[in-house]
Amino acid sequence: MLDRIDIHIEVTPVPFDKLSEERKGESSVVIRKRVEAAREFQTQRFEKVEGIHYNAQMSTKHIREFCKLNESSKNLLKDAMQRLNLSARAYDRILKVSRTIADLEQSEQVVENHISEAIQYRSLDREGWLG
Repeated sequence: MLDRIDIHIEVTPVPFDKLSEERKGESSVVIRKRVEAAREFQTQRFEKVEGIHYNAQMSTKHIREFCKLNESSKNLLKDAMQRLNLSARAYDRILKVSRTIADLEQSEQVVENHISEAIQYRSLDREGWLG
């Protein structure tokens, strides 16, 4: 059932020292602009594809078309699939999330760091996570 969820991560408590730091994080306005730009990037990509506007709506056929990987990215994903014993559904979810991460960076290509980050969002797939 967990392989039907695109992103799952373990959230640990933030230590008081981090909460009380004077350093400011990225503002919501800046984050919103980056997300809007990524959504526009997706809208443009899918403008000629009927019924699809965003990465989450991609079918397996569309994933193969819009998430082409170079050899090192394929090897990284293959290794993760084997080590974590991931399903075909998890494979597609990783590629969709990787495509979105690439879009947030305004990158035409899905590359290793996008795949790597998306794999990190599959924490519930890791053995022993639930104890």
